[in-house]
Order: sequence, then C-alpha cells, then structure tokens
Amino acid sequence: MKSEEVVYVVSDSVGETAEFVVKAVAAQFNGGNIDIRRYAFAEDIEDIEEIINIASHNHSIIAYTLAIPELKKYMDQRATEEGIMAVDIMQPLIEVFMKKFNKQPNRQPKLLRQLDDEYFRRVEAIEFAVKYDDGRDPRGVVRADIVLIGVSRTSKTPLSMYLAHQGYKVANVPLVPEVSPPEELFQIPRNKCVGLIINPDKLNEIRKERLKALGLRSEANYASLERILEELEYAEKIMKRVGCPVINVANKAVEETAGLVIDILKKRG
Repeated sequence: MKSEEVVYVVSDSVGETAEFVVKAVAAQFNGGNIDIRRYAFAEDIEDIEEIINIASHNHSIIAYTLAIPELKKYMDQRATEEGIMAVDIMQPLIEVFMKKFNKQPNRQPKLLRQLDDEYFRRVEAIEFAVKYDDGRDPRGVVRADIVLIGVSRTSKTPLSMYLAHQGYKVANVPLVPEVSPPEELFQIPRNKCVGLIINPDKLNEIRKERLKALGLRSEANYASLERILEELEYAEKIMKRVGCPVINVANKAVEETAGLVIDILKKRG
C-alpha cells in the first residue's frame, strides 16, 4: 500500500460513526499508511462538490453517511463521474432494516447526535454528582438542578448518583450540628432543594451496620441514639429554614425516593 492513502469521511453530522468504521477497516491493513480526514456537517450540494473536487486530485476514497436522499444521490453521481471510490457506510444495513421491518428510514440528519447528546448529558451529570458530593464545594449548590440535604446515612450519595443517571445535576450537603451549612443553601429557590429524613431507630440500625463494615465498635457516638436524635433535630431546623419539601427515606428503595424527588420538582415547576 502506498504511503499516506487518504480517506475522506463525509457526514451530515459530526462524522464520528463513519470515522470509527474507517479506522476499524484501516486496522485490518495495519492502518498506519492511511490518512483519515473528516469532513463534518455536509448539508448541501456545495459541500459535496467541494469534497469531490478535493478527493479527485489525489484519487482518494470517500466514506460517507448522508441521510438526505438528494445529497446521497449527488455524492454517488459525482463520485462516479470523477472516478472516485465512494462508499455509503450505512446503506447496506439500512436496506436490511427496510426489508426486515417493512418500514422506511426517517432520512433525517443528526439523529445519532441527538442520542449522543442525551448520553453526554448524563455523563456530565454523573461527573457533577461526584464533584459536588458530600458538600465538597458550595458552588455546586448554586449550579445544581437538585440539592439534597440530610444527616449521614440518609442515602444522599446513592440517590444523587441515581438521579444523575436520569440526567439531573445533583449536589448533596450533609447536615451536622457542629458544621454550619453553606450560605448558598439559603439563597437558592426552595424547589431546588429536598430534605431527606429517616426514623431514629432505623438510622441507629443502619449506622451500627456501617460501623461493623468498617471494623469499628458499634457503640461509637456516631451510632448512639442520643447523637442521632440531636442530628435529626438539627436537620429539621435547617430544612424548615430552607423551606424545602421533606422525604422520609426509611424503608424506601433509592429508585422510589428518586421518583418522589422528580415528582416534587415537576409539581413545583
């Protein structure tokens, strides 16, 4: 194979799908001698004509994904006229789908990008939840879609992660009597914040199990009923000051609590 064979990847969207396929094929030919050049967002005949002119000078291959029939037809026609090898990467599978499901494709560009945007939105939300977990940075309180507050072991972190997988940016703030909550908590709209409470006996049981898992004595102050009552009383005062809705998470699965949080957000607009 000659050095620096050029393959132009042409797409009416970003072109990641076509480029990935070309790289996979190139790998079967040791890949190193192929220069892949992406031409994204080809949306009209002028764009197609430009890439045809470029590719015709060095007898390149064109690998394309074009959803709009007119552009595909023009690409095929001009490539034939110029003696350029042009391959519609999706067409063989589209034809199989058409036969199998007896349906016509949407022929709309950027549909995959719409799906990708949803995916990346969730990834961003997960990264947000990790960054602003456990009150690490008060700026997260202002930037979040949802702020969860409550004492330790009220499922703030797993709930944050579950909601993040639904695309919500969530920050959570632990309420501890010895530590004042961030002022940002009292500045955000009430409908962004949800308080999490739990029955004292249930929390006592959960904390004892947590201590055992850590190899610590279950009689520690962290799990004492007196300490738990103190924390819950303090948390109740903070939640009243914030004016946020409150959910009792005792005996609730994370999914159930998440549904309640989302319902609260939707009802409050």
